[in-house]
Amino acid sequence: MMPTDIITIGSSGARASRASIEITAQNIANASNPDYARRRLNTGELVGSAIIDFQVSSAFSGVRIGGVQRADSELFQLRVRDSGSDVARADGELLGLTNAETALEQSRVYDRLVAFEASLTLLESDPTDPALRTGTIETAKQLAQTFRFADDSMESTRSSLATEIEARAFDVNAAAQELAQVNRELVSAREGSGGRAALLDARDAALRDLSQEIGIAVQFDEFGTATVEVDGAPPLTLVDGAVASTFAATVNPDSTVTLSVDGSVGAANTGAMAGRISALSQIAALADELDAIATSTITRANAAQASGSALDGSAGQPLFSGTQAGDMTVVLNDGAGLAVAIAGAPAGSRDTANLGNFIAAIGADDGPIAATDRALLSLSSRISGLDITRQGLSIINDSAMADLLAETGVDLDAEAADLIRLQQAFEANSRVIQVATSLFDTILGLR
Repeated sequence: MMPTDIITIGSSGARASRASIEITAQNIANASNPDYARRRLNTGELVGSAIIDFQVSSAFSGVRIGGVQRADSELFQLRVRDSGSDVARADGELLGLTNAETALEQSRVYDRLVAFEASLTLLESDPTDPALRTGTIETAKQLAQTFRFADDSMESTRSSLATEIEARAFDVNAAAQELAQVNRELVSAREGSGGRAALLDARDAALRDLSQEIGIAVQFDEFGTATVEVDGAPPLTLVDGAVASTFAATVNPDSTVTLSVDGSVGAANTGAMAGRISALSQIAALADELDAIATSTITRANAAQASGSALDGSAGQPLFSGTQAGDMTVVLNDGAGLAVAIAGAPAGSRDTANLGNFIAAIGADDGPIAATDRALLSLSSRISGLDITRQGLSIINDSAMADLLAETGVDLDAEAADLIRLQQAFEANSRVIQVATSLFDTILGLR
């Protein structure tokens, strides 16, 4: 029976080589897929046994094909999720604040305030000149329009970010539902099968998607299914086995955000959602600061008008109306009404004492120009600091990704070498079968 034993050995080796070639080809095809973990086919010695004359005899009878082994590292996956969640938070906050900075800079509030101060200073040189007075009124109108535009831009930025926060909750729920479905299938998946390996790939991808948005804490059971909690205070269970709870993000009128899982309120410490929430809060504070600057401008201008005399000697009337940036308008349409002189000055007075006080109030350290400069500088510094932080976190995340790829990724050079080796093994086993067949034919031909 030697020839048939050799045939069995050769055919089992050929089957194992062919199966390994298929796994290797699958690895090569997915080399650029970040959600794919490298596979290997487990093989072992096939031992045959027989009973001859009440004695058990064993002999090696070829290759036994085992299960598909998937390269995996829970520790590296955890590092990638955590570091990626931190980067996503920095990205979310940085993007929101950058949009707010763009809205403020494009509105040019600071430039218009400086231009308004410059027009007042120019009027000081010839306080009775109608052209200078008209120019000052026009500059004031441009300033009021700029404040309204800045308010609209800030509200648009805030509204856009609020909409994104609520919309991203759907992405979280989609990833949670996908993970619950994977958990359900993992329970019944055969250990060592290619299907189970694909499910584990899908599980890890869903976990990374979730960690990018909200930051999560994960626990695995003996089947490989994941239980996921939102990493916040208090932690809320989002996925438990095959059940996914409903995540919701509600933006309140005061720009705070309420996060909940099946109605239970919690918070997010990391992830893009936490970054957006932080940015939204800062944008709301910045909008309040803009209103305060507008209010200061209105108050100081109207106070100066009230303490002086117009060109015709009458008491000065308010220059602006409104209480904040969004409703600021110019109500003094005639340049002759600018109260340049002190109260009680005669008509046509060239006195500029009151105008000097107005200019000093606008340019004071606690005035609107300085306040706007501080607001822009503070925002710019915050963005710069966030960018530096993000770069540091990205380096950590890149290192974690590199370690994960080294552990679970596909090395094309190694796979190509394996492919050649396995093809040679397949050909060698085919040759063994041919030799065994020739031997068997020769024995049958003996007489």
